[in-house]
Amino acid sequence: MAEAAAGVGRFKSNYAVERKIEPFYKGGKVQLDQTGQHLFCVCGTRVNILDVASGTMLQSLEQEDQEDITAFDLSPDDKVLVTASRALLLAQWAWQEGSITRLWKAIHTAPVATMAFDPTSTLLATGGCDGAVRVWDVVQHYGTHHFRGSPGVIHLVAFHPDPARLLLFSSAADTSIRMWSLQDRSCLAMLTAHYSAVTSLTFSADGHTMLSSGRDKICIVWDLQSLQATRTVPVFESVEAAVLLPEEPAPELGVKSAGLHFLTAGDQGTLRVWEAASGQCVHAQRQLPGPGRELTHCTLARAAGLLLSVTADHNLLLYEARSLQLQKQFAGYSEEVLDVRFLGPKDSHVVVASNSPCLKVFELQTSACQILHGHTDIVLALDVFRKGWLFVSCAKDQSICVWRMNKAGEVACVAQGSGHTHSVGTICCSRLKETFLVTGSQDCTVKLWPLPEALPSKSTGPDGGPVLLQAQATQHCHDKDINSVAIAPNDKLLATGSQDRTAKLWTLPRCQLLGVFSGHRRGLWCVQFSPMDQVLATASADGTVKLWALQDFSCLKTFEGHDASVLKVAFVSRGTQLLSSGSDGLVKLWTIKNNECVRTLDAHEDKVWGLHCSRLDDHALTGASDSCVILWKDVTEAEQAEEQAKREEQVVKQQELDNLLHEKRYLRALGLAISLDRPHTVLTVIQAIQRDPESCEKLEATVLQLRRDQKEALLRFCVTWNTNSRHCHEAQAVLGVLLRHEAPEELLAYDGVRASLEALLPYTERHFQRLSRMLQAATFLDFLWHNMKLPTLPVAPAAL
Repeated sequence: MAEAAAGVGRFKSNYAVERKIEPFYKGGKVQLDQTGQHLFCVCGTRVNILDVASGTMLQSLEQEDQEDITAFDLSPDDKVLVTASRALLLAQWAWQEGSITRLWKAIHTAPVATMAFDPTSTLLATGGCDGAVRVWDVVQHYGTHHFRGSPGVIHLVAFHPDPARLLLFSSAADTSIRMWSLQDRSCLAMLTAHYSAVTSLTFSADGHTMLSSGRDKICIVWDLQSLQATRTVPVFESVEAAVLLPEEPAPELGVKSAGLHFLTAGDQGTLRVWEAASGQCVHAQRQLPGPGRELTHCTLARAAGLLLSVTADHNLLLYEARSLQLQKQFAGYSEEVLDVRFLGPKDSHVVVASNSPCLKVFELQTSACQILHGHTDIVLALDVFRKGWLFVSCAKDQSICVWRMNKAGEVACVAQGSGHTHSVGTICCSRLKETFLVTGSQDCTVKLWPLPEALPSKSTGPDGGPVLLQAQATQHCHDKDINSVAIAPNDKLLATGSQDRTAKLWTLPRCQLLGVFSGHRRGLWCVQFSPMDQVLATASADGTVKLWALQDFSCLKTFEGHDASVLKVAFVSRGTQLLSSGSDGLVKLWTIKNNECVRTLDAHEDKVWGLHCSRLDDHALTGASDSCVILWKDVTEAEQAEEQAKREEQVVKQQELDNLLHEKRYLRALGLAISLDRPHTVLTVIQAIQRDPESCEKLEATVLQLRRDQKEALLRFCVTWNTNSRHCHEAQAVLGVLLRHEAPEELLAYDGVRASLEALLPYTERHFQRLSRMLQAATFLDFLWHNMKLPTLPVAPAAL
């Protein structure tokens, strides 16, 4: 802990993405493999493959055309995956390696809407939006059948489970079921009994019975020998999927006899088990509150004994098939993330509030997900108490919920409260003890809610359900919506931020006004107390963050840098730095002392609504409208250690270089200088070689012994030297060696040689022009010198 505390005191300089919770399913088909170990689902242009046990994504497969995937299917032997894209291409995948083994045109004139393998994994049927059904042999790679005659979109195809019978069933927009014979290449029968779209076809183990479900709120049992409907079961809901259960007793599901039983999933949001003979519902799940609970898909992995259902909120629920006990939960798509918080005393979990009445709790280590139901409208804000076990949520349904996580990581609602007359948009917990919480609403009021003393110690609510909370105090605080409330570290002060462009300071618990912070030009989104100083930070839609003194309500500092609204602000590094997030998708790190923006983190693509820092101040959590939740790690110390190691390495190499030059070992010296990637150091080595009495031979021998990548680097350095008349001679000497001894074909194969030559030519021409002018001037001086010589004086005659 001492080391952690010491680390907190230092200024931070950078954060790096450690973990990203991204959407992996945006609607459409989902499928389990036969073992129940892998989950396949569609997400736009990709088919994602998840490991069921850990929840981690193993593969993300995307076709070369990068178009949306319209249909896919996994073969019964789990070896082949086929996908169809909007570009009318079919791709056959070796999905475990993540590679395409075959790509071919679908020949349909409109996108493929559905596909299914036969039991032998050799034939694939595709149904298109053009009303055609095609059958492909995926082993021999050719099309075998083309069936026409169905009006509108083919939204369902299925092979008979007995491969010897060679029967294919399809359903289109006319609500009838067509039975095609692959042997006769014709339609054998049309089964008409539904009055709305048929949503699923499933077959009994002996192949004599077929069950069809539809949005006309009925399920029909068909005798495939007489081709007649033997039973019509009204299920009183629009059914999206029906599954025939194994013909064996299952007391937990109400299956006591050996007759035909089936399970339905539909718009009521519950799985129900029906007895076909009597048409009675023998088992039904408990219905949970809130919208988005409608079931859109259901599939059974018989060998694994698992049942997978999908809700309209894109949540995937995995059950044990014999008892419908919930095994796993997956949150496929969170839409707009509105708030995030760390949970647990060691920040082992995160809770996410998205554009949904459900809360999602993720365990960071294992990716396990829990989906919490308690609100009936969109959850707007979250906060967590000091110890990390209790947290609170508020929603558009004008209510608040208190949740408790036990040591096993299971979360339950232990208290609820209501009293606001409008959406509750912000909530804050007491800081010292788990004694009270404060909420702010669009009704312009703040409410103080005391918590019962026994509540924090209970793992669940009492037998009668969650404890009902009552507001102790209500205060009308602002003239417009209250967007943020914050409680001081000593629990004695309350700050509120509003759309009316002001923040206010109040006493607790009486809610008496102490002062007003005014200066922002637009509404305030967030207020936060400093953990160390008597300072309040406010974030506003005017794109600024301001720091205010609590004693005289004056503005101390203004931080400008965001191009749009600043939505959240948080103190880090013991109150010496700030993290801010904005609607521009950026997260900025500020140092308060000098108003400097130290770092801008760009990983989100939309408004960053959620921002929270861990207890040890070494991680940050952000959530945005792009449906992504990102865990950031403070990498300041790691970067500083890496920089220090680099500096030490540079010093060692520099010393080694000096030693090599002193020993005149030019080849090793030049190679070392190039590895340092410092043109000036390389230039120093070249100059040292040129000072040698045998400079030409040694330079030539040294340069020619270099590796090709070293020669490429040397050529790039020559471009830099050649721009300066003082260093051009070294550049020309090296260039001369390369041009004389390297073949033109080899030089042209160098990486970046064309750009280097284009940069060398103009400066080289300029150097030659300068040399020509100097030569002319020298010649002229020589001419003048010779012409200015005095004639030789005549020698005087010798005296007699």
